[in-house]
Amino acid sequence: MLAAVLHDFNDLVLEEVPTPEPGDGEVLVRIRSCGFCATDYKAIKGIRRNVTFPLIPGHEPSGVVAAVGRGVRHFKEGDEVICQPSGYCGVCRYCREGNTHYCEHAYTTGGDGPENVRPGAFAEYMVTGEECLFHKPENISFDAAALTEPLSGAWKGVVQKSEIRVGDDVVVIGTGGIGLLCLMVAKAAGAGRLIAVDASAYARNNARTIGGATHVIDALSGDVTRQVYDIIPDGPDLVIEAAGPIAAVKQMVDLRRRGTKWNVFGITTHEKFELDGGHTHFLEGRMDASFGTTPLAMQNAVKLMERGLVDPSLIVSHRFPLEKIHDAVAAMGEKERNKVIVYVP
Repeated sequence: MLAAVLHDFNDLVLEEVPTPEPGDGEVLVRIRSCGFCATDYKAIKGIRRNVTFPLIPGHEPSGVVAAVGRGVRHFKEGDEVICQPSGYCGVCRYCREGNTHYCEHAYTTGGDGPENVRPGAFAEYMVTGEECLFHKPENISFDAAALTEPLSGAWKGVVQKSEIRVGDDVVVIGTGGIGLLCLMVAKAAGAGRLIAVDASAYARNNARTIGGATHVIDALSGDVTRQVYDIIPDGPDLVIEAAGPIAAVKQMVDLRRRGTKWNVFGITTHEKFELDGGHTHFLEGRMDASFGTTPLAMQNAVKLMERGLVDPSLIVSHRFPLEKIHDAVAAMGEKERNKVIVYVP
């Protein structure tokens, strides 16, 4: 089969490799679409160093079941499926608490996090465990299905962790791909005023036209806190940081009023920010954070798409066939892009 194999940083090679065979409890999936995550790009470019070579990246796939291993009961050849990248054992204490993304025996297909990293989906075929598959509803495109994992992350952060309520005034800082999905989930959940903050005019326009933001603010335009409070005099009910830089986290801290919920969602670097202990005490807000996904989050993301409440394919700005993987890598480096999809015709 054809696959994009990362042999070293900045050494991604399209080559023929043996087509894998599914083992017990495993399924061989013929890939149709795969989202290009920023973590894939960082691995390819050497920005992320926790990589073991060789690696086939790509961890946001959808496709069709090509073969099943012994013991697989719920999927058969020809089924259209959505793949969760993180596999789990189901029996450790974290799995039995419902926190499968903490699993002590986790693996990932093409992604990062666990030590056990298996070949991913920038390829014609990929093997994964049956527990990682979801049936794709007929009314969902393969591109939309491939974005189930990032959409599930947005649902997990906005709905499950921060418990958005109907009518809540929400601020989302950072409206790239994941920020757009947070906006879309918040809108579907009944947000009142929905404010997007971003330094990019391109991103702010997308926040309005795709994410459903009612207001947008240039992150570089001056006193963002004052501008937010001009729109929401009583202050936001919920602030989601979906940007990544530490400056966005500090901005989120400044936006709090009494009772504000805030979610440290986008930052993954080990940087520090300060809190005034007494001020935080008397504000009586609640800080949450969210990473990864779970079967619960994936299933709810599928429901959002199937019911027509969120269409993540709207955030796709570029599509490339697997044979043009290097063009896809180049597109990931562009400032004006949202989600990049790699597809297999």
